[in-house]
Amino acid sequence: MKITDLTLTLFAWEDIPPTQYGQHTGKFAGQSQLGLVTVSTDEGIQGHAFLGSSSRGAHMDGESLVHYLKPIVMGQDPLDRERLYGAMYRRTRMTTLRAIGAVDIALWDIAGKAAGLPLYKLMGGARRSIPAYASSAVLPGPEAYAEEAARHKAEGWAAYKIHPPMDPDTDIKVCEAVRAAVGDDYRVMLDATWSYDYPAALKVGRAVERLGFYWYEDPLDEEDMLNYVKLRQQLSIPIMATEYSPGGLYSYAQWLVLQATDYLRGDVAVKGGITGILKAAHLAEAFKMNFEIHHGGNSLNNVANLHVTMAIRNCEFFEVLLPAAAQKYGLAEDIEIDRNGLVHAFDEPGLGANIDFDLIERKKVAVLS
Repeated sequence: MKITDLTLTLFAWEDIPPTQYGQHTGKFAGQSQLGLVTVSTDEGIQGHAFLGSSSRGAHMDGESLVHYLKPIVMGQDPLDRERLYGAMYRRTRMTTLRAIGAVDIALWDIAGKAAGLPLYKLMGGARRSIPAYASSAVLPGPEAYAEEAARHKAEGWAAYKIHPPMDPDTDIKVCEAVRAAVGDDYRVMLDATWSYDYPAALKVGRAVERLGFYWYEDPLDEEDMLNYVKLRQQLSIPIMATEYSPGGLYSYAQWLVLQATDYLRGDVAVKGGITGILKAAHLAEAFKMNFEIHHGGNSLNNVANLHVTMAIRNCEFFEVLLPAAAQKYGLAEDIEIDRNGLVHAFDEPGLGANIDFDLIERKKVAVLS
């Protein structure tokens, strides 16, 4: 089997509600673009992936994908994913891990379809369902977080994670309000989105430790690794970092050597595809650590994340980022949470997702090839 073409169809995403997750996103709303990556083969099998998100349009990475990555895969066997991944990674100085990840996901989609297997089975299935947690946007104040957390607990979600207003004193009040709303026996996490210096991180960390939070995520910039080491020595609550640590798979080594985090973290967008996070998850397993998979930024990335989650043993939750209108787009049937707070595996060959090709055609902006 040989790859005969690669195209990127840009399509409009409209009516995105005003949303913010941290300083890194700012507040965004209105319009964005997704890109449908299509890798075609001489045997008629096509692989697909989405590029982009509601806060970062596909056009930002799309031109480099076509210019630098398409020549690498053209005429190649799509099943040679390991070799092609290595060749694409060598182009990270010219393109992005998001672009590499999109091509890698499309190659995995081809492999699953060729084998007649869903991807999690192709990787070596570990389970068919996993608990999901609701992951908030930045909300107006403590009362809004408390109400949202209580509602999701009542709906059966396994846990609730806070993206706070990013002021240490306010963030502590938010955490206290959420704990009071959901009670002591419900799992709650804080994702501080790299908002603090060391003294503030320690102050907030001691507060969420007192409140019995399940983990404390990204309190410091990823460059501030030595302060992560100090912070972890001062706190008993597990620290989660490495979500955006630069360098893809290769960024994890120094975190492990310095013992700067209790979990490893990543997703198919920011770590370069299924190949990247599958390797990272196995690396974490060797250290008896969990690899908690981050939200993927778009619906098809989340399907890819879900397949990896079902194929590994060392991931405890599936993250669902709120609000849905800023995260779900382009699939006729998206990932849904059941009444027991679980998400379930997709069982059709490849990614197994029902892409809304009619919507993509209606909203088409351009085709890059």
